[in-house]
Amino acid sequence: MPLVEHLRELRNRLAKGMLAITVVSVVVAFYSQDLMSFLMHPVPRCTKGLGESTGGHCAVIAYTDLLSPFTTTVKVCFMAGVIISSPVWLYQLWAFIAPGLHKHERKYTYAFVAAAAPLFLAGAWLAYTILPISMRVLLGITPEGSANILPMDKILDFIVRMILIFGGAFELPLLLIMLNFVGIVSGRRMLGWWRGVVMGVFVFGAVATPTTDPFGMIALAGPIVVLYFIAVGISILNDRRRGRANPDAELDDDEASSLDLTPQALDDVEPVPAASALPEGAGVDGTHSGKYNGYDDIT
Repeated sequence: MPLVEHLRELRNRLAKGMLAITVVSVVVAFYSQDLMSFLMHPVPRCTKGLGESTGGHCAVIAYTDLLSPFTTTVKVCFMAGVIISSPVWLYQLWAFIAPGLHKHERKYTYAFVAAAAPLFLAGAWLAYTILPISMRVLLGITPEGSANILPMDKILDFIVRMILIFGGAFELPLLLIMLNFVGIVSGRRMLGWWRGVVMGVFVFGAVATPTTDPFGMIALAGPIVVLYFIAVGISILNDRRRGRANPDAELDDDEASSLDLTPQALDDVEPVPAASALPEGAGVDGTHSGKYNGYDDIT
C-alpha cells in the first residue's frame, strides 16, 4: 500500500484500541470501590482510627487533597482498562505489523507472546503475594509513638512499581531464549555465565525490592534463577537440533569449516565435434582440412 494508506490504517487501528480502553475503563468505574479495596488489601490498616496507629503495627490510608480521591480513582480505572483490554489493542498492533513478517517470523512471534504473557502474570502474582510482608517490614521500622499515614496515590505507585519489576524480571529468561533462537548467543556460552548471572540476579533482587529483609530478595531472585537454568536447557537443546541440521552452525564467522577432500569419480567425457563449418578451417583449395593453425579446431 502507499504510505498514506499505511498511515490511515494505523490511525484506524489506534482508534479501535483507544475505544476499547475507554469502554473498559468506563465499565470498571462501576466497580471502582471493589478495585480500590483490592489494591488496599496488602496494607495492614488500623481499624480504630489514627489514635491506635502507633509504631509499625498498622497504617491509615489517607487522601492528601480534595481532588485526590477522584484523580486516584480515574488513574486506577484507566490502568485496569489498559490491562483488561490488552487483547484488543495488542491484536490491533499485531494486525498492523503482521503483513510485513514472514511465515516463520509470525510463528516465532506467536510462541514468544504465548510464553511472555503467563510469565508476566506469574511475576505480577508473586509481587502481589509478597506485598503484605514487604509493607509490614517497612512499617515495622516506624518508631513507637509515631503514626503511619499513607497517601493512596503513593500506595498505588508502590504496588505498580513492584508489579512491573517482578513481571519484567520474569521476562529475562525469555529474552535469552530469543537471543539463542536468532543465533546471537549459544546455550553453552549462557551456561558459562551462571555464576555472574546468579550473583547479578540476587543483587538486582536486593536493589529492586524495597524491603530490608532477605525474603523479598529471595522471592524475586529465586524464581528468576530457576527460569534462567530452564532457558539455558532449552537453548542447549535448540543448539543440538541446529547442529544436526547444519554441522557448521556453531562456527564463528572467521572459523573455517572442515572440507571433504575425498576424490570423486568423474562422469564420462562428452566428445565435442570439430567446428567443420567455420571458414577459418578451410584449406587453400576450399576443402576443409580439420585443422586451424595446427590445431584440431578453432578453439
